[in-house]
Amino acid sequence: MAQPVYALGLGCERGCEPLELLKLATKVLTDAGIAASDLTGIYSIDQRRHEPAMIAVSEKLALPLVCYSAAVLEKQTPRLLNPSKAVFALVGCHGVAEAAALSAAGLRGSLVAGKTKSAHATAALAITKR
Repeated sequence: MAQPVYALGLGCERGCEPLELLKLATKVLTDAGIAASDLTGIYSIDQRRHEPAMIAVSEKLALPLVCYSAAVLEKQTPRLLNPSKAVFALVGCHGVAEAAALSAAGLRGSLVAGKTKSAHATAALAITKR
């Protein structure tokens, strides 16, 4: 049987400190008992593709940063545990971290950890099912 593969979805405010996002990502992985080596990548919204905190986490965990458009993330809204009208007003989709993790995990994937928040960031974890 193949080992499960996980997708880490991240969201953050512009200017979020890289250490804050890294601590949040680490907390979500630790709480779920998942190693960074079990991840397929870091996933977010394309509006954060060049955000220093996203790049720093991707580099620190030695994982690719894959970003989706708001339209792609919005398709995940029915599957979100924590949809947000406020997030929709800001970026055009009802969730970033959960939606990005689910987009990466595919249609058969599911959330292992719903949106976890820090002061300026969010993280979620999904498992792919093959």
